[in-house]
Amino acid sequence: MIIYGLNTCAVCQRARKVLEAAGIDVSFRDIRAEPLSEAELAELITEFGDRLVDRKSNDYRGLNDWLKHSEAEAQIAAKPKVMVRPVIRDGDKLYLGWDDAVQRDLLAG
Repeated sequence: MIIYGLNTCAVCQRARKVLEAAGIDVSFRDIRAEPLSEAELAELITEFGDRLVDRKSNDYRGLNDWLKHSEAEAQIAAKPKVMVRPVIRDGDKLYLGWDDAVQRDLLAG
């Protein structure tokens, strides 16, 4: 299982701890230190669309007008912190966020 997020993200850290405590082998990828490739980002956009961008964040509000009106790929490529976190890959399945439904799905297996 891979968690895509930021080392400084409290939700990402919490997800990682819970999954590891459940005995799940987790690798973590900081998307600032190791940005998503075009193919990886395209796959996430196909799966989640505009939900992948956190439009309530200060980082999003700090984008210039051109970027705010650009596609999600351009926004995340320019400022990875605007991506909703965590994104979790479990085999071929992708999850967005760390809500109760995601936790149930991942911890049930």
